[in-house]
Amino acid sequence: KVVAGALNFISKNTLYGRNWGSIVNIPFLHFELCYYQAIEFAIKNELHKVEAGAQGEHKLQRGYAPTKTWSAHWIKDQEFSKAIQNFLDNESQLIDNQKEKLEDYLPFKN
Repeated sequence: KVVAGALNFISKNTLYGRNWGSIVNIPFLHFELCYYQAIEFAIKNELHKVEAGAQGEHKLQRGYAPTKTWSAHWIKDQEFSKAIQNFLDNESQLIDNQKEKLEDYLPFKN
C-alpha cells in the first residue's frame, strides 16, 4: 500500500527535490523519501548533485550544505507584485546572513 511519495525533478546532472506528502505519520519517513532515497538514486544514476530544496536547518545533519534557490513567478496585480518584491529584497539579505552562519556548522571544510 502506498502511503507517501516524493516529487523530484531531474536535469542532466542534478536531482531536485521539491515536494512530498504522506497519509500516515511515520517517524523519519520524510528523511527516507526526501533525502536518503534521493541520494541513493543520484549515486545509482551518476548524478553530480542532489538539491534538496529551500529551508531547513535539519538538512545540515544529513550532509546538505545551505544552497540558495530561486523561483520564477509572475504576479498579475502590480501592487501585489511590488509588495512581494519589496519583501524578497529585504529577505534576501537575511537569507545570505543565515546561509553564511549555517556554513560554519557543516561537517565539510575547504
